[in-house]
Amino acid sequence: MSIAFPVPDEAVLARRDEIIAGLARLVHPEALIVTEDERRAFETDALTAYRRMPLAVVLPSTTEEVSAVLRFCHEHGVKVVPRGAGTSLAGGAIPQEDAIILGVAKMNRMIAVDFMNRTARVQSGITNLAISQAVAHEGFFYAPDPSSQLACTIAGNIAMNSGGAHCLKYGVTTNNLLGVTLVLLDGTVVQIGGEHLDSEGYDLLGLVCGSEGQLGVVTEAVVRILRAAEGARPALMGFDSVEDAGACVAAIIGAGIIPVALEYMDRPAIKICEAFAHAGYPLDVEAMLIIEVEGSDEEIDDMLGRIVEIAKPFNPRAVKVAASEAEAAAIWKGRKSAFGATGRISDYICMDGTIPTGQLPHVLSRIDEIVKGYGLGVANVFHAGDGNLHPLVLFDINKPGEMEKAEAAGEDILRLCVEVGGCLTGEHGVGIEKRDLMRCQFTDEDLHQQMRVRGVFDPAWLMNPAKVFPLDGRVA
Repeated sequence: MSIAFPVPDEAVLARRDEIIAGLARLVHPEALIVTEDERRAFETDALTAYRRMPLAVVLPSTTEEVSAVLRFCHEHGVKVVPRGAGTSLAGGAIPQEDAIILGVAKMNRMIAVDFMNRTARVQSGITNLAISQAVAHEGFFYAPDPSSQLACTIAGNIAMNSGGAHCLKYGVTTNNLLGVTLVLLDGTVVQIGGEHLDSEGYDLLGLVCGSEGQLGVVTEAVVRILRAAEGARPALMGFDSVEDAGACVAAIIGAGIIPVALEYMDRPAIKICEAFAHAGYPLDVEAMLIIEVEGSDEEIDDMLGRIVEIAKPFNPRAVKVAASEAEAAAIWKGRKSAFGATGRISDYICMDGTIPTGQLPHVLSRIDEIVKGYGLGVANVFHAGDGNLHPLVLFDINKPGEMEKAEAAGEDILRLCVEVGGCLTGEHGVGIEKRDLMRCQFTDEDLHQQMRVRGVFDPAWLMNPAKVFPLDGRVA
């Protein structure tokens, strides 16, 4: 498989100097990037196998500048690719040669915090982790915590409806988002939602969250902040088989227990992450769960005791409860660093499918069969509690044909997710990576209706083009 890109519009390319001159009148000179060397930093995102050089890059500092840039692009027929930090694993921020990048990285301020009503208004270029750091002194935090939270922006989190390890209890971005300032392609600035729990009228906020930058550019957001629990403690459980670990996950959820986090690693992932983080992971097991619970010491002890009892029929070989904050931090350092740690030893493609938790044992077994069938390796590390899989398909990009095999294996894994009642993506989005698989999950009529909605916001299809929908199915 090779992901296709549309042929650039030669008429737009021929007007590049004119377009750049027009953009230069709208933003500060430092906010406009036009040289080839400087644009190269924006030619890809975290799906680094694919690259395209953008026409230009614009980094506005205010909603008003974003509005002016989008209005100019609308009037001159210029495509726009919104960009946060470029951490998208699905190619959501990869540009086209006839498109400009509109990045929100300079829009990174905390605007206001209302501790009484538990909300924060932020510019969309602020990083995920920076919100929690800004409110921690009052005992609050922002719940969604993707592994890239040190770098990823709220803009990207909203675009892809990102989650993270703690989404099992606290939900993903859409469950923690109250309002946005959205700039439409024609420059119109609209306020959706606000600083309250629910808004009147149609749920346009639910439409924007997860729309992958195709409906407009989010410049500000109002998010929920939560009071931090009295305490939290992670525990490790090692199992002799992936089937036992998967069945244990299903049993815990089936018993009605909702840990703060319930994460899974298989043997390859355990070895990779332990070598990086030295967290004390058991190296003689086939699979491991990280289970975190929170509350008072008594509540934590009670819940962990119940979880251990539930796990007994699945014969956990190793059970370790963090005895200090340092041990807890090391456990999470290993998990949060899994993608980077894997990148130290191998090229990989990170998949992102979601399945019913009861299907975990079957799906994990089939993933192993699929990847071995292509002569490749796999390391599984994912959010087991809500069935959001992240298999890392390992390959050597220096060996001809291996990347194509890895992509084919990834496609088979995603088809498997849909076959067992799941879906193509849990939090990474569709981007270009899963675009051509959309018909595996949706009928032509489903896609037609989705594209009609997209067309209401952007009739000319200039916003983040060639993403999400199959290239042969555009509806004006």
